[in-house]
Amino acid sequence: MSRPRDNVRDFPGRRWLNLSLRTAHLAGVVLLGAALLGHGDTMAGAWLTLLSGLGMFAGDAWANPAHVREIAGCGVLLKLALLALMAVVPATALAVFWTLLVLSTLLSHAPGALRHKRLF
Repeated sequence: MSRPRDNVRDFPGRRWLNLSLRTAHLAGVVLLGAALLGHGDTMAGAWLTLLSGLGMFAGDAWANPAHVREIAGCGVLLKLALLALMAVVPATALAVFWTLLVLSTLLSHAPGALRHKRLF
């Protein structure tokens, strides 16, 4: 019997596309953090973080449709919602930024068995 993650779809260049999106995402996070500390444009960092994050999520969901039902996929949706909260309620932006940073670290470095556990 195959496991859900055994049937992941792929295409030539997907790894490099994902690497490029991750690089842009980290740049967006740095720009956003700097802006929240008073050194730059918050919108540029927020948009770069949001768009690259959506791109990575779309690629992961395409490669493995079960991703959206796993802890990692639901975590991404939660992080996108928190990013939207930052835009809607700017007074929460700094606290939400740090929450996102902690949540992202926990989700990305958790054991695979936890990250890929199905919630539904």
